[in-house]
Amino acid sequence: MHKEDNYRKLFEDFTRLTIMVIGDVMVDSYLWGRVERISPEAPVPIVTLKNRENRMGGAANVARNLKAMGANPLLCSIIGNDEKGDAFISLLNEEAIETKGIFRSKSRITTTKFRIFGNNTQMIRVDEEMEDDLNETELKGLLGLITSILSEQKIDCIVFQDYNKGTLCPALVKEVISVARNSGIPVTVDPKKKNFEAFSGVTLFKPNLKELKDGMKIEVDLTDRSALIDSTQILREKLNCEYVLTTLSEYGVMVSFKENSEEKTIYIPAHRRSIADVSGAGDTVITVASLCLAMKCSPFDIAFISNLAGGLVCEEVGVVPIDKNKLLKEALALL
Repeated sequence: MHKEDNYRKLFEDFTRLTIMVIGDVMVDSYLWGRVERISPEAPVPIVTLKNRENRMGGAANVARNLKAMGANPLLCSIIGNDEKGDAFISLLNEEAIETKGIFRSKSRITTTKFRIFGNNTQMIRVDEEMEDDLNETELKGLLGLITSILSEQKIDCIVFQDYNKGTLCPALVKEVISVARNSGIPVTVDPKKKNFEAFSGVTLFKPNLKELKDGMKIEVDLTDRSALIDSTQILREKLNCEYVLTTLSEYGVMVSFKENSEEKTIYIPAHRRSIADVSGAGDTVITVASLCLAMKCSPFDIAFISNLAGGLVCEEVGVVPIDKNKLLKEALALL
């Protein structure tokens, strides 16, 4: 079978996958308007509001991307018992994403990011959130939902999506990784600095360059390819994971792994694009990497396809899901 046929079948087979997503969810609230004058009260633009829109953000954007790629997402997270929590549940229902993995807490608020746009340019962002780790009641409740789903359904991959809002506390992460390893379920993670080393034993770890530098407490330049490779290989050994997929913004991605007892690294450059907004690109990369990993793709294909996906969503304003057909068309054109 030719590579082109392989890719077509791969994208078709994504529809057979059920992926569990665990992490911090949020409401991305967009306020769109026009700017035609400066405030007399302070040297700031006045945005005349024209439209409001709520979208699923954080780990929920991974679920949305999985849905767009044809897979079945099972989202597990915690939200507040508040108005924004109700809005979040409504968004899940609109996207036909199951809500049985969502635990509602009386002691937390639902994370909301308000983005204000004037003339299609983001002017400011206002965050409403809590960053405390789950309390004992929340941890027990969310773990109960997760273990119940894992016992009832076949899960092809588990994705940890961390935004440092407290959902992925070390106790939860450790328990889920243990269950996944015992069940033979691959685990991927899009990390943040706070719990960087808590994900020992996952299958694929996807930091960006800043997270790699902060998490490893190193200074490394993008132009020093050798130092980058050494750092990712050290990290892979330290976390006892199979793959470290490092995103390098406009420079592309690097995937480090071991093959036949030999350390290997594949570098894939980015493609020239008209960048409109980088919001949500990391969510898209971990989505597509997780699907490819679940389908047992090669390290090259995991990096190549997920790199393309991350670039494509950057051409859109705001957090938007990947266009599956557009991604496949671009991947085939570059073979």
